[in-house]
Amino acid sequence: MKLRERRALAAAPASALADADRAALLRLVSLLLQYPDEELLAARVDLAAAAADLPEGPWRRSLVEFTAWFAAARPMECARHYVTTFDLRRRSSLYLTYYLHGDTRRRGMAMLTLKQRFRAAGLTPPADELPDHLPVVCEFAALAGPGTGEAPLRQHRRGLELIRAALRDSGSPYVHVLDALCAALPPLTDGDRDAVADLVAAGPPAEDVGLAPFGPPDHMTGTPFMSSREACR
Repeated sequence: MKLRERRALAAAPASALADADRAALLRLVSLLLQYPDEELLAARVDLAAAAADLPEGPWRRSLVEFTAWFAAARPMECARHYVTTFDLRRRSSLYLTYYLHGDTRRRGMAMLTLKQRFRAAGLTPPADELPDHLPVVCEFAALAGPGTGEAPLRQHRRGLELIRAALRDSGSPYVHVLDALCAALPPLTDGDRDAVADLVAAGPPAEDVGLAPFGPPDHMTGTPFMSSREACR
């Protein structure tokens, strides 16, 4: 992506999307960041159409570019790239509380708080995935709306930038999905940029004593909260 295109992404106003369009964008991002199982791969044409139907803006251009790659790639290539990118590289893990709290007990409390947010909005936390998994958080944002729903995304804005930078550095097409998501969120402040630079240099906090494991489950399947793949068909 050229420098002027990256600047356009950062400068695009989050308010440019109506609530219904924001929900459609967030639901699509949630789907595209899930493991490409047979069901998701079978919906690639519909996902590309959903991206093309978004209102004009950097979010649409980014997702159209990603879905073009996703539609053309072989299924095994999609699966291999996903596992390599998100399961085998800590810098691009999709578990948001890791970037804010690292492997500390505070991370467990942060995930408990997320579950409480879901329940307060009338939603049942998914049983087969951790609540801080980015596809889950995006689906919650789509269902609960810009205020309550998007609060976790704003809280973990710095983590999103770390994932985005790692995807860009590795040359992953998934950077376009993060570009689309970040384009719809408030821009980074100077303090956010400084904090991201510090995290890149030092890494997340670490704590070795009294910590229960919070790593990703063995299999990342299923759709959080609802069958949102049907919404793209």
